[in-house]
Amino acid sequence: MPHARVFTIIVGAALVIGQAAPSLAAPRDRFYWMSQINRASAVMIAERGIVPKPLAAKIHDAIVTVDAAGDQPGAPRSGDYLKVEQDLMAAGGPDISRLHSGRSRQDIGSTTQRLITRDDFLTAFEKLNGLRDALLSLAAQNPNAIIPAYTWGVQAQPITFGHYLSAYAAALEREATRMREAYVRLNQSPLGAAALGTSSFPVDRPRLAELLGFGAVAENSLDANQISPIDGGAELAGLATSGSLTLGALIADVTTQYAQSEPWILLAEGAETGISSIMPQKRNPAGLVRLRAEASNLIGEATTFTFIAHNVEAGMSDYKDFGNPKEYPNALLRDMAGLFAHGEAVIRSMRFRPERALDEVNGDYSTTTELADVLQREADVPFRIGHHFASDLVNYGRGHHLRASQIPFAEAQRIYAEVATTAKVDTKLPLSEQQFRRALTPENMVSSSKGLGGPQASEVARMLATASDHLAADRAWLDATRAKLTAASQKLDQAFAALKDAK
Repeated sequence: MPHARVFTIIVGAALVIGQAAPSLAAPRDRFYWMSQINRASAVMIAERGIVPKPLAAKIHDAIVTVDAAGDQPGAPRSGDYLKVEQDLMAAGGPDISRLHSGRSRQDIGSTTQRLITRDDFLTAFEKLNGLRDALLSLAAQNPNAIIPAYTWGVQAQPITFGHYLSAYAAALEREATRMREAYVRLNQSPLGAAALGTSSFPVDRPRLAELLGFGAVAENSLDANQISPIDGGAELAGLATSGSLTLGALIADVTTQYAQSEPWILLAEGAETGISSIMPQKRNPAGLVRLRAEASNLIGEATTFTFIAHNVEAGMSDYKDFGNPKEYPNALLRDMAGLFAHGEAVIRSMRFRPERALDEVNGDYSTTTELADVLQREADVPFRIGHHFASDLVNYGRGHHLRASQIPFAEAQRIYAEVATTAKVDTKLPLSEQQFRRALTPENMVSSSKGLGGPQASEVARMLATASDHLAADRAWLDATRAKLTAASQKLDQAFAALKDAK
């Protein structure tokens, strides 16, 4: 019976049975949340004596009647309070309009906005957690495999795969932290603010907030309806932007190396790859391309909201979702959730080739930084002299089409002597051939790293473990937050059902 008014809510492992609650089969649209707001208002005005108990019972019955009609297949589900009020009065008479005591379409609209946004926000947070889990799972497969890292688009230093993915995991963890902080501000109730200056009715705004699962009241009534949607929407637009930029940087990294004849990160053939209609060798990174477009579009939407809200006096509809065809900021959050979900799918399709990544490092000269460091640390050679030597060594190797490991030791000694002569220091290279060769290996450079947060195995393991712990905490927060909302909904249903028997 999908349209019955009997409901079942799961809280943890417990089943709670009640009467006359909104149908769970009904979508959580504006009509649904209008009903929740009406139910909370009915409870509050009865508790505060704004309406007599017998009228509260009639209001209860009218709300139930209108909700049941809206739950019928194909029935209209209006989000306009005036239309819903007409239906309520048709069901229970003009006295039912006392439900609107101390309210306005303004605070109803603001509250509906926040309730819908809250759902979308938590969904986006859930998808962000899935994206973070995908990154950490991929890193755990080859945490200490050596890969090249780049600055200015040029190979800079060798790091490890775990170190690399941990960096993006850290950025997405900051995104999660910002989202949790923003949720506190989002989860504040405007209801009872009326149009903008409250009313002469003794409206219990904290009680309304509690019944609807809000953590607090948006206290200043002018701010609650007319100002907070501006900076609140901008904050959500900022979250969409920062998440898109982080994911976009990762996409650009992978796409750049994917163009090589032998990339070290591939996409498994399937939903995230495409083929050519003429070139049989092509395995196009379609998922990466779509993901990049999605990130770019989301940044565009976020920027659009900023322009919409810019230089508009408080109280206009421009920056509010009602009346706006894009329903900002809800469209932002839904697209943000879609971006994170697709990002997770793409990352889970990635296949890492550690031997190819190592060969890419060995094919360049990114380990020569460590050669200069070794000369200073083990032979007391001033850094700039060691750096000059390493730079000349690179020029020689590249000029002779040699890898760093292939440079003759005698040539290294000669080059050092030339640099030392110019610097007027001892011209003998103060390293044995074994020391020289070891200094140029990426394995040595990575394992020699000492700094906090570096690519050495111990630090990578620590950072990945910490990231996993923080992800677990964020998942627990999401579960607890949703459980609180479920519990609040349950209490509202119970309080509203009690009105039926009020005399």
